[in-house]
Amino acid sequence: MSTEIDTTDTDDDAGLLTTAYRTVTPGYRSHSDDEMNTIGWAMFLGLLAILLSLLPFIAIVWGVSKVIEAITGDGEAEE
Repeated sequence: MSTEIDTTDTDDDAGLLTTAYRTVTPGYRSHSDDEMNTIGWAMFLGLLAILLSLLPFIAIVWGVSKVIEAITGDGEAEE
């Protein structure tokens, strides 16, 4: 078994394609993806509806925490 490597190859353009082959897959043509846009908008609107319905509860919890903080005086200790 020989371990010699042929280093006499002087072909500088070894990475260039010399023969083009035809493929069985069709070429790609850019197009708009309306179905995925519709799904994305539906998800966005669903999340927006959920967050807007939770907004009053978040405001109430924030307001109650500020009132309790003002009564107990914890807000002044942090500054």
